[in-house]
Amino acid sequence: MGVAFTNAYCAVPACEPSRCALMGGRRPWTTGCYKNGDKWKKHQPAGDGMAAQFMNAGYNVFGAGKIYHSMDFHPSEWTDYMSKKGFSSNGPGVQKMDGYHNDKIHPDLKDEDLIDWHTTNYCIERLNSESDQPFFIACGLYKPHLPFVAPRKYYEAFPLESIQLPPHRENDLDDLPPAGVRMAGADGDHKKFLKSGRWKAAIQSYLATCAYTDMNLGRLLDAYENSPQKNNTILVLWTDHGWSLGEKQHWRKFALWEEPTRTPMIWVVPGMTTPGARCERTVDLMAVYPTLCKLAGVPIPDHVEGREITSLLQNPNAAWNVPAITTHGYENHAVRSEQYRYIRYANGDEELYDSQNDPYEYENLAGKPELQIVKDELAKWLPKNAVKPAR
Repeated sequence: MGVAFTNAYCAVPACEPSRCALMGGRRPWTTGCYKNGDKWKKHQPAGDGMAAQFMNAGYNVFGAGKIYHSMDFHPSEWTDYMSKKGFSSNGPGVQKMDGYHNDKIHPDLKDEDLIDWHTTNYCIERLNSESDQPFFIACGLYKPHLPFVAPRKYYEAFPLESIQLPPHRENDLDDLPPAGVRMAGADGDHKKFLKSGRWKAAIQSYLATCAYTDMNLGRLLDAYENSPQKNNTILVLWTDHGWSLGEKQHWRKFALWEEPTRTPMIWVVPGMTTPGARCERTVDLMAVYPTLCKLAGVPIPDHVEGREITSLLQNPNAAWNVPAITTHGYENHAVRSEQYRYIRYANGDEELYDSQNDPYEYENLAGKPELQIVKDELAKWLPKNAVKPAR
């Protein structure tokens, strides 16, 4: 329907700080909101969020589901926000490790047992309502998120015998520096999966929750197609971070490699984007706030640090020399250009990957003297005076 960015990356590979950065407009090294548990409201004052700018510009601003961490929000920034009370995020009786480490199915689970069904309904109703005011609708679907549990019909497309493990090498950690090995955490989830034999089962459950999410997204897009405002409505799809399924013996997010940092990002801008277009330029999710403001003619606040990408929406092959930057914890960063991924940890440890020729990041090139110039060039994008974490 629009432009798909094939090299889009999160600002932080964790729910809370990623959402704070994207919706609030400031990088984690500016706010100090680095990790889950850093309490995003302490780092983003009410009135600074993206929703507030559209509300101030005369929009009806509606939200539902997980836009910010824990489905929390600043009430003053929204015309209305769907209450999460009375809804279950995961369904009755579902525990966090079900479908992941726990071999437990929930055969009677229905679509409407999960909050995402109701989040989608809320947003469909707002799309269909008539008003003289323009609208801003944030639809925060919770899945795919642990627990990896969905109604059983969504597993049918992914029989266990058809599941393939992701590309990986058993010795992939051998050329990592100590900080990288610690971030991989191979003695955690991965060791458990190797012992239990549930690696493929966990992937199957993950795919089922993705299919459940696709269903709700499809319902929302059907409403968009039938909306009288279809030709005057911008769509942007993203996720807060990527997800590892055993690459580098790592699971979940919480790392700076390709899988946990790369996200889907698709833009549909009537009169500007070309259906089916693909953009290979490296961008990060900090672009969402300023780009939406620019497209809508809403002032971009001075505190917003992201680069707007309207030139790439108009021409996906336009020149672009800005890398994507991802931060995980104080002074741990990845800088991703179209050619390379450069990781520098707080203790000075480094990794460098040729992303075009080594997409699975098997060979760490950081120790090659001839690539020092590459590291130096990418290091120029790292922050000079990062705020220390509050805790």
